[in-house]
Amino acid sequence: MPTLVIGNKLYSSWSMRPWLLMRQLGIAFDEILIPLDRPDTKARVLEHSPAGKVPILIDSDVTVWETLAIMEYVGDAYDAQVWPVDLKARAMARSVAAEMHAGFQGLRSTCPMNLGKKYARRDRGDAVAKDVARFSDIVRQARERFGQGGPFLFGEFSAADAMYAPLVTRLDTYSIALDTTTQAYVDAVLALPAFQEWRNAALTEAWIVDADEVDEEPIEVYRQAALRQGPGTHES
Repeated sequence: MPTLVIGNKLYSSWSMRPWLLMRQLGIAFDEILIPLDRPDTKARVLEHSPAGKVPILIDSDVTVWETLAIMEYVGDAYDAQVWPVDLKARAMARSVAAEMHAGFQGLRSTCPMNLGKKYARRDRGDAVAKDVARFSDIVRQARERFGQGGPFLFGEFSAADAMYAPLVTRLDTYSIALDTTTQAYVDAVLALPAFQEWRNAALTEAWIVDADEVDEEPIEVYRQAALRQGPGTHES
């Protein structure tokens, strides 16, 4: 059985991506959770990967330490349908997944993933608005062209949806206004059984990562964290 090394479920957006995909595809795996931003975080992660970041997939004598590479490996090693079957849909899915990997910096930096709180709707700046508009374009185009087989970007759940799931949580956490099509997609991802499992586990965590706590009063708090740790290794 492979092992997936991840960070805090409350905050670790990159960890969520392969975890959701593997869980949704029914691929069994063990899990090692290394809390982020603690004094020993870097050393503990380096025990599993020379890159020093999570997530990391360890499968016997194979180690994969990059999210998209993990997803591709899972498809190859376990004969899993990671990408859409249709060639045109698969090309778009890989393109938008790579765009997520390298882009949306305004939304990612201004609105860090935090599954433990919800904040009131307000203007979060031009960079966030631009990213939300681009995300809505992706959702609309994918759903119109390839979404007939289900509620996700390309119908059935794929690696593209796993890549965008943390962004979806940000839209919910920060009460971002969305058009009807985008909101329906957001609701579908949040209702996913694998996401619900991840979120329920996240809400039992005690650690606080200061880098992912914005300086404003939340309108809802889903869990009260008990521990505040010092600086360490953080990823977003």
